[in-house]
Amino acid sequence: MAATYARERDDAEAAVVESFLAGLSPGDRLLDAGCGQGTPVLNRLPDGVEGVGVDLSASMLDLARDRTDAALLRGDLTRLPAAADAVDAVAALHSAIHVPIPEHATAFAEFARVLRPGGRLYLTAATDGEGWSGTNDDWLGSGESMAWSFPGIDRTREQLREAGFRVTDERVLADTVADDDGGAWTHLFARLAEE
Repeated sequence: MAATYARERDDAEAAVVESFLAGLSPGDRLLDAGCGQGTPVLNRLPDGVEGVGVDLSASMLDLARDRTDAALLRGDLTRLPAAADAVDAVAALHSAIHVPIPEHATAFAEFARVLRPGGRLYLTAATDGEGWSGTNDDWLGSGESMAWSFPGIDRTREQLREAGFRVTDERVLADTVADDDGGAWTHLFARLAEE
């Protein structure tokens, strides 16, 4: 399944990712939370920006090793293997949706914990629905199961505020990987409070 997902997702959101990364400066550190196959974030880091990828899937991390020189760690979004105030930016593209709904607030608090004051967050969240969970037993024809859970876009914004973030921009893009047509992702850009 990892290879199928990598093929389908790689460049779908390149322009949005690159606009986020353009705001980083040499010497900055970025944590890619749920880095998957290492794209579309870690393989596009600007010169001088240090990247760290975290993913729960060993097979995704194996793919990432072929695509990036960033440090790669196996870990959970609700218990990130990083020190407090360790990074200037966190990217979480198509990863929070794989965290069970009751643990979303914990994951967002972890993003805030590892970010320096004033740090930047780029998060994708499913646009449709008021909260749902589900499983596809043959995701992308891979023969493997994939689970999702989404509390709803309004609840996601609320949980980000509760974790200390201020949403600064949102962009809605069509879902290019969905098993059915019509889905979309909200790309949320936020800043952590300066304290």
